[in-house]
Formats: sequence, C-alpha cells, structure tokens
Amino acid sequence: MTAPASPSPSRIRDPGRAPAGWQKIRWVEARMPVVAALERRLVERGSLAGRRIAICLHLEAKTARMALALHRAGAQVAICGSNPLSTQDDVAAALAEAGVTVYAWHGATPEEYTAFIDDTVTFGPHLVLDDGGDLVTHLHTRRRERLGAVRGGAEETTTGVLRLRAMARDGVLAFPMVATNHARMKNRFDNRYGTGQSVWDGIMRLTNLVVAGKTVVVCGYGWCGKGVAERARGLGARVIVCEVDPIRANEALMDGHQVMPSEEAAALGDVFVTVTGCRDVLVGEHFRRMKDGALLANAGHFDVEISKPDLEAMAQRVEESRPGVRTYVLPGGRRLHLLAEGRLVNLAGGDGHPAEIMDLSFGLQLLALEWVDREADRLGPGVHPLPEELDREVAALRLEAVGVRIDRLRPEQEAYLAGWQEGTA
Repeated sequence: MTAPASPSPSRIRDPGRAPAGWQKIRWVEARMPVVAALERRLVERGSLAGRRIAICLHLEAKTARMALALHRAGAQVAICGSNPLSTQDDVAAALAEAGVTVYAWHGATPEEYTAFIDDTVTFGPHLVLDDGGDLVTHLHTRRRERLGAVRGGAEETTTGVLRLRAMARDGVLAFPMVATNHARMKNRFDNRYGTGQSVWDGIMRLTNLVVAGKTVVVCGYGWCGKGVAERARGLGARVIVCEVDPIRANEALMDGHQVMPSEEAAALGDVFVTVTGCRDVLVGEHFRRMKDGALLANAGHFDVEISKPDLEAMAQRVEESRPGVRTYVLPGGRRLHLLAEGRLVNLAGGDGHPAEIMDLSFGLQLLALEWVDREADRLGPGVHPLPEELDREVAALRLEAVGVRIDRLRPEQEAYLAGWQEGTA
C-alpha cells in the first residue's frame, strides 16, 4: 500500500477573493443551526480528529460551512467541486485561507476537473463524501492504490447511489458507503423543497420570464420531481408529469397533475424540466414536436438527460441568447432554448438550495461520516442505509433550533405500542 501523503497546496483561482467568500459563509452559518450543533458534538467527542476526509461536492457557501465543521473537529480535509459551474471562487479562497485544502475553480475544463479529483484523493483519505459518485469512481478506477486506507463514506444524490449500487452488484465496491440521499430528512426536504425551489430560482434568473400561465412538463416524479411540479403549480403554471413508474404516475395524477407520455407532452410544453437520473430523457423525437421558444432545463446530476448531441445535429445554427441560455435554431426557424448547458439549472446564476434545507442534508452527512467510520468493520463493502436514529436526531435538532415542541408518548402509550410489536396487545 502506498503511504499517505500530505495534501499538496490548494489550487484555486484567486486567494484575494477570500473576503467575499467569508461574507457568504457567515450569512449561511447563521442559518445552519443543525450543522453548528453537530460541530460542537464532534469537537467534544473527538471522533473524527486526525481522520483524512476527501470531499467532492458543489463548492459554495453551505458546503464550505460543513467542510469547516469537519476541519474544526480535527479532521484533515481536502475538497474539490462536483460541478465546474457550481464552484464559487470566492468561497474556495475563504476555505483555503481557513486551512482546508481546496482543488477547484469555476469553469474548470474536463481535464482540470479530473485533475482536481485526483489531487483530492492523493493524500489517502480515510473517509469520502461524494455528490454524484465521481470521487468514488475515480478511486476505484484510477487510484486503486488509495483504496486500502478508505474506511467508508457517504453519498448524497440519487444518481450517486444508483452508481454505487451498480458497483456493489458487480462486486467492485471496496468499502461501505452510506446512502444519505435515502434518509427521510434528506429526500423529503433537500430533494423536495430544496430542488423544488432552487430549480425555479435558476430558471427565472436565467430567463427573466414569468412562470404563471405556462405549461410545464416535469419528467420524473421522484422526490425532486414532486417538488419541481408542486412549486410550478404554486407559481401559476399548468403541470404535466411524464413518469415511467406506474405507482409514481398514479401519485402525480392524484396530486392534480396531468400525466402522459413524453412524446405527447413534447407538443404542449412551454418549459421542460428533466429530473430522472437517467440519460436521453428528451431526444430528437421530442425536439421535433416542441413549440418555438420552448425552454429546456435539467435538474438531474449529469448533463445527459437532455440530448445535446441531438440538438446540435438538428440545429442550423446555435446562438447565445443570454448568459446561460443557448439557443438552437432548427429548420423552419423554430428556436429551442437550453438553459445552463444542460447542467443543473438550480445552480445556474445562484447558490443552489436554500441554507435551511442544506443544514438538514449536511447534518446527516456529518453523522453519516462519524457512524460509518465507527461501524466500517462490521458493515463491510456495500451501500448501507443511514440508521433511523440518526435521521431522527437531525429532525429533533431542527425542531429545537426553530423553537417547535411536539408531543411525546406517555408511558402507557409506549407500553401499548410495544405490545402490538410483540404480538401481546
């Protein structure tokens, strides 16, 4: 096994931008009480002190707040961005100034993006925190000599969990990974409310258009799709849902949305949002049916849900209509507008999910890293759920932070429920 190395110096765009980054971090810090409470616990317990942690996440202020919590708890932290367009150079500079090793800058080329991930794992991490699975995949394919040091990690996206499960099925996943994405305090809040709000924040920033009165087509009705559809209706849109799962399609119908195949919806939509985690959701056969001026936005992790190759093959020319809006002019003069290059539209022109939402998600990540480090030998390689008690711990901390109290079971109620569970009631 190759001996671990100290991280090489940070590679960031401009160290002089740190003051602006600190301004952003302090703003979200005041709105992330769960992370603050868990930071205090980690410091007191010393459970992650001395651990080397590699992180690949969207590098903005809320992520920085979590990375600082790990750093202050005594861990050695190296971080890269999980999307070249979501990295904020001022936040990266502030993190580097604080002592976290940072390898990222906005607009990194594909080669730079891969090199930054490679830098992040060079020091031989004990724990990994991933968003989409690129870091874990890199470890297993390009830096296998570093696998032996890794005790485990956590993944926070649906796409990443799907990739991990495929690796586990093939027998190649070398360590335990916690699917924090599947925790209730993650998918019901980050996915539903976070994605639901930030998608429309991104679309409206990029286009400066009204949503009310338009027909919105949402492809995919998981927790993210539910949030996107719900917020679209709240903004005054008519919503059509396209879904391959019959149970979710029934749910969309009962939630009051129209449900139909995507080929039918293609002729009706003014705005299309893909949020499936699959590739080629919207392709040439859809583009041929779409209205002039249709907006195409993706909220899935990778830029493969809307087929850019098909758009490019069909277009007579391509124009940049606005920053972040690429217009494909088709034969006959029809124009289709692709937002944010088909990447995550909720990160375009803004900060992504609200701080209060990411407080819950990152609280789960902190607990997941501590738990998988402690339980790694027992768990073994594979994809593991976050324990229910940790999910509830984050929920309780959130209620405490906002001053909300709830009922507790009385002793006789606990005994009654225990009787049902034991079959004696």
